[in-house]
Amino acid sequence: MRGNIVVERLETSPITRKNVEFVERKGLGHPDYIADAIAESVSRALCREYLKRFGEVLHHNVDKVLVVGGQSKPKFGGGEVLAPIYVLVAGRATTEVKTESGATEVVPVGPIVLEASKEWIRSNFRFLDPEKHVIVDYKIGKGSADLVSIFKRRKEYPGANDTSLGVGFAPLSDTERLVLEVERYLNSPKVKSELPMVGEDVKVMAARVGSRIELTVAVAFVSRFIAGGREYLNAKEEVKRRIEDLAAKTTDKEVVVYVNTGDDPSAVDESGCYLVVTGTSAEHGDDGATGRGNRVNGLITPTRPMSMEAAAGKNPVNHVGKLYNVVAYRSAVKIVEETGVEEAYVKLLSQIGRPINDPLVAYVGVVADESSFARAKGEIEGIIREQLDSITKLLPEFIEGKVSIF
Repeated sequence: MRGNIVVERLETSPITRKNVEFVERKGLGHPDYIADAIAESVSRALCREYLKRFGEVLHHNVDKVLVVGGQSKPKFGGGEVLAPIYVLVAGRATTEVKTESGATEVVPVGPIVLEASKEWIRSNFRFLDPEKHVIVDYKIGKGSADLVSIFKRRKEYPGANDTSLGVGFAPLSDTERLVLEVERYLNSPKVKSELPMVGEDVKVMAARVGSRIELTVAVAFVSRFIAGGREYLNAKEEVKRRIEDLAAKTTDKEVVVYVNTGDDPSAVDESGCYLVVTGTSAEHGDDGATGRGNRVNGLITPTRPMSMEAAAGKNPVNHVGKLYNVVAYRSAVKIVEETGVEEAYVKLLSQIGRPINDPLVAYVGVVADESSFARAKGEIEGIIREQLDSITKLLPEFIEGKVSIF
C-alpha cells in the first residue's frame, strides 16, 4: 500500500459543537444484539474447531442469524413462556476437508452451531433457558477444502473476499459515552445483584439538542420480582435515579431521563407495564437479525459516518466487512491519541482479491486547525500503514473474544 492513502482536513465543527446529536445502543438482551452475539459465537467456535483439526481457520461466514420472537405471559410475581424463541443460524461453512494424507474429514458443523449458540445464552442470561425457552436451528451451506492446496496458496496477507467499506471515528462524545455507560451499568453484575428485576433487554436512545440530553431508556423488568403495580413504579423510579446519578458523573450537560415511556398509566394490571419472564423481549414477539444493531464501537450513531456491514459472524481471516471496521475504529482512536487532532474519521475501501493490508482507498478526515493538521499528516499516514500491516494479528483476538464488535 503506497499511493492510496488520502488524508484531508475537514472544514467542519466537531460533533460536540454541533447543535443536534442522536445516539443509540441496543443492549445485551435486545433481539438484534442476541443475533449478533450468536453469529459471532458460532464463528469463534468454528475457528477453534478448524484450528484444532487442521491448524488453519477455514472459510466460513455465519452472519445471517434470525431471532424470531416467541410468546409469553408475564404476571406480577411470576409468569410463563408459552412458545419458545426460534433462532436460525444461516450462512456457509467448510464441512469437508481433504487432508494432506488424502483422506476426507467431515467437520461436525451442526453440533458446533447448536452448542455455541446455547452456551452464549447460558452465559449471558439468568432466566432464559436455552433448552426450554429457545429452539436453535441452522441452515449452513456446505463447502469443501483441500488442505494441501490451502497451504500452497497461503500468503502473508490473504486477498479480500469482498468489496466493502469499513468506517471508524474518534473520540466518542459525552453523549456517546453516556449511552454506552448506561447500558453497561444496567447490565452489570452489581445492578443485577442489587436490582434483580432489571432484565437484560435494555435499549438506550439519546437526543442532544444544544447542551441538553434527553435519554429514553427501555428496561425490561423481570415479572417474578415485581409483586404489583406499586412495586413496578418503584423499580422504574430507582432505575431512573441511578441513571441520573451515573449521568452526573459522566457529563456536565443537563440530562433528562425517561424510563419505559410506552407504559400505559391507565392500565389496572400487568398489561400496562414492560414486563418479561426471561429478561428479553424476544420471548414475546420481538424479532432480531444480525447487522441491525450496534456497530463495532458498540453504538448506532446516525449523526456520524457508519458502515452498513454486519461485522458479527463473518470470518476473521479475510472478510473485510469485519476486519476493516475494526481497523478503521482502532486507527481513528490511535490518531486522536497520538497526534492531538480534535476528531478523526477513517474509511477503508477494499477491493475483492486485493491483499487485505492494501485497500483500494484508505481515507482519513480530521478536524484540526491548519498548523496541527500540517504537523500530523505524515504521522497519520504512518498510523494507517502500521494498523493495516498489523491486520493479521487480529485473528487470535477475534477467536479469543477480545475484540468487541457490537
